[in-house]
Amino acid sequence: MNRPRTGGPDDRPFVLVEQDRGALRIAALDPAAARGGLRAGMALAEARALWPDIETAQAEPEADAALMRHLAELCDLFTPLVALHARDGLILDVTGCAHLFGGEREMVWRVRRRLGMLGLASCAAISATPQAAWALARDRRNIIVAAGDEEQAARTLPLTALEQDATTTLALGRAGFRTLGDLADRPSGMLTARFGAGLADALRRILGQEDIRITPLRPAPEVMAEKHFAAPLGLLESLLTVLERLAQDIMAALERRGAGGRAFEVSVFRSDGAVRRITIETAQGLREAAGLMRLVRLKLEALSDPLDPGFGFDAVRLVVIRSEPMAERQAALDGNTEGQTQAGDVASLVDRLSARFGRESVQRFVMRDTHDPVRAGGSVPFLSSKTVALSAPREPDKPEPGQPPARPLTLFEPPQWIEALAEVPDGPPLRFRWRRVLHEVARAEGPERIAPEWWRCGNAAPATRDYYRIENAHGHRFWVFREGLYEDSLARPRWFLHGLFA
Repeated sequence: MNRPRTGGPDDRPFVLVEQDRGALRIAALDPAAARGGLRAGMALAEARALWPDIETAQAEPEADAALMRHLAELCDLFTPLVALHARDGLILDVTGCAHLFGGEREMVWRVRRRLGMLGLASCAAISATPQAAWALARDRRNIIVAAGDEEQAARTLPLTALEQDATTTLALGRAGFRTLGDLADRPSGMLTARFGAGLADALRRILGQEDIRITPLRPAPEVMAEKHFAAPLGLLESLLTVLERLAQDIMAALERRGAGGRAFEVSVFRSDGAVRRITIETAQGLREAAGLMRLVRLKLEALSDPLDPGFGFDAVRLVVIRSEPMAERQAALDGNTEGQTQAGDVASLVDRLSARFGRESVQRFVMRDTHDPVRAGGSVPFLSSKTVALSAPREPDKPEPGQPPARPLTLFEPPQWIEALAEVPDGPPLRFRWRRVLHEVARAEGPERIAPEWWRCGNAAPATRDYYRIENAHGHRFWVFREGLYEDSLARPRWFLHGLFA
């Protein structure tokens, strides 16, 4: 945390406080407060004893977390592997990325300059392990450690660099240890026996003797191509031209892998720090740059908040989030691709509609493995790759040759109430009234008794239903049911129309 100071006599220490165990404690402090002997975790009453005129404000952890996520998005410009660390830290895995910015020193300068444009003070360090880099930066050292020099650079760090609990740090200090070098000169077995394996592990990682990978906020892409601009790009069409070249590179990489992309993401970085991301999903593997660019343009046209260049674009990135194996297709002499099926045409249509109207607007029907007709059918986004809830999808039941279907293709939701008259209480209806029209029943088949799935409904299980397929005098066919049984219910059973046969 930092804020502008005037350097005059009115500059007082400034801290953020939060409630902790019934008392107000310092959550963060500015350099003036640190120079005055204040520290994070100190009770506000103790701090006021040192500085009666201290300035305070209430800490907002949610706002701080949102800011850190925004900064992580901003740093995604330099590497796709960015992780949050503690409350005020970012760890970037820049392996293989520094040369894109003119080397590690130039890259560090650009990162700090980006953060400085937002009014933030920062310290940055590069080392072979994330823990070493974090400890050096936390000690306010802007340093680039050469490979193999991690231990030498970290030996002078204080014990707080280990980020152990206060009891362990106090015990180490009382034992005469002051720096990490003092601990490094002792056998690791002794430290493990006295303070546990956590302390020894942290020490090895800061000294560069053990490396563990970070867990980035966003999963690493399967394939990635990006372009950084020497000067901000101000035209959207120019950006799309660059993006088309990246798409060609991406598709060439997918072809070498024998794969096709199912999900793509376009990331656009503006010079003011804003980051816009556009996701494109396809119904089947895609390996054509022109096809991807058509979907990108449709997606841009459908954005409720248009992509505004602002002060210009600094960079653009295209990644493949998900892919699948894709077999080669032979082109025929007439120019058409062999094996192009109706399914491929449908997939192309779904891609365009999803890009234009949104993923949730294009649905597909699914069947679930259940005897309950209310739960048997449903719809999910066509591009959804998740398993359908409740149970696994199944193929619809096919009627016997020459026989009508057992159930209608679509059902009323909810079922529509009808007035029905039956010859016997538990028999099929003789006539029924639906939407003020009286229908005389000419034929009836049933009943098909369907009991409720009590294991899904809990205490509110519906009544047993008797379904009938009936046909009126004009040849129209209906699927009706009686809810409840006369012998099981005190209330009179009711009749409903659940669907129509074509």
